[in-house]
Amino acid sequence: MSTLAHTRHKIYTTVARQLHGVVPCWVCGEHVTVNDATLEHIRPLSEGGNSHMENLAISHGLCNNQRHARKPSA
Repeated sequence: MSTLAHTRHKIYTTVARQLHGVVPCWVCGEHVTVNDATLEHIRPLSEGGNSHMENLAISHGLCNNQRHARKPSA
């Protein structure tokens, strides 16, 4: 298992344990299954964020991709 996959699994299982099996998506709030879980940087790396545990959250793959596909308004 890669380091990223291990970190994602660790965060997912910790949240699932704390919330009795329900893991909410950081973006939309709906339950995320373990197969659809991705790691989301709360403060993006491009804005000075880091990959420490406190800056990572679980989200759906689609939510994660859509969030980063949005273009900032000019």
